[in-house]
Amino acid sequence: MTTLAPGAVIGIIGGGQLGRMLSMAAAQLGYRCFIYAPAKTGPAADVCAKWVQGDYGDAAALATFAKSVDVVTFEFENVEPDPLRSIAAHAPLYPPIDALEIGQDRIREKTFAADCGARTADWAEVNSRADLDAAITKIGTPAILKTTRFGYDGKGQARITKPGDADAAWNALADAGTLILEKMVPFAHEFSLLIARDQQGSIAFWDAPENVHKDGILATSTVPAHPKVLEQVPAARALARRIAEKLNYVGVFAIEFFASDEGPVFNEMAPRVHNSGHWTIEGAVTSQFENHIRAVVGLPLGGTKLAVPGVEMRNLIGADADKWLEWASDPLTHLHLYGKHEARPGRKMGHITRLTGL
Repeated sequence: MTTLAPGAVIGIIGGGQLGRMLSMAAAQLGYRCFIYAPAKTGPAADVCAKWVQGDYGDAAALATFAKSVDVVTFEFENVEPDPLRSIAAHAPLYPPIDALEIGQDRIREKTFAADCGARTADWAEVNSRADLDAAITKIGTPAILKTTRFGYDGKGQARITKPGDADAAWNALADAGTLILEKMVPFAHEFSLLIARDQQGSIAFWDAPENVHKDGILATSTVPAHPKVLEQVPAARALARRIAEKLNYVGVFAIEFFASDEGPVFNEMAPRVHNSGHWTIEGAVTSQFENHIRAVVGLPLGGTKLAVPGVEMRNLIGADADKWLEWASDPLTHLHLYGKHEARPGRKMGHITRLTGL
């Protein structure tokens, strides 16, 4: 392990809001961030030390970028892993590419999680219309047909409440390649675990937030969570520890769970900082963003305990951000805007964190 001194440069693949918040956390610790992204600008451009425009699939450009930094990380998982391998000869890359490959493929992800002892929803691979009928017969309805790759915030999904819905679901997603049909899990609450692991193998957990989604997009994350969630956190943490150690993970990642009557059901894993952890900026001793930076530069992890009795994070979607003055006028609310110039429906424009119990 090599600990990078303040002044070192962290390369971040991706320049969205997660890259923005990572750059801000790095600057606080004295590090500079260079962003690599295909767009000319983005939310991270306002706060990073340098913006490098390049295609995610350009291995030569990625290698050149890696030569200009001391360590590389990424802010989201929808990047082809093979071009990233060109980075390894020039700078360390955290988290490991294995985690990226697993996290971006639903079938590989569920198989890996099950191998680590996770309980998952019943599922079946779907490559044809006939496969879909067979999958429905095998696992039943209601179910959700999903793309196996590049889906997020409810995109790339179609619900099948009864067998007669299969045609519409297939027509909506048939061009996306291999699909997966997942049985819908009866659950009372959704929650996530935020896990940090440093280069020496130390692992830290934040309190588990209870999450509420609307139209497939995270709406709120609340801590403390419902007692039913709290009962299932120890089992979920034991699984997360096995996953982190098996991957030799370095950095922060998140796992989403359903709190079912049978215990925590693994939903999906994100090998990066996560939307449901934004509350940690004000609500925890050390934020998920700072601990990710600490891990990749070789520093020990910071404390993850609650800094306040309770906290709620709410995403500002689309026109919600137009109420910025209202949010900023509440003395217990922290406003975070991402610098996006167009408030499209379903687009995350920012978030607010409200501290409770004070």
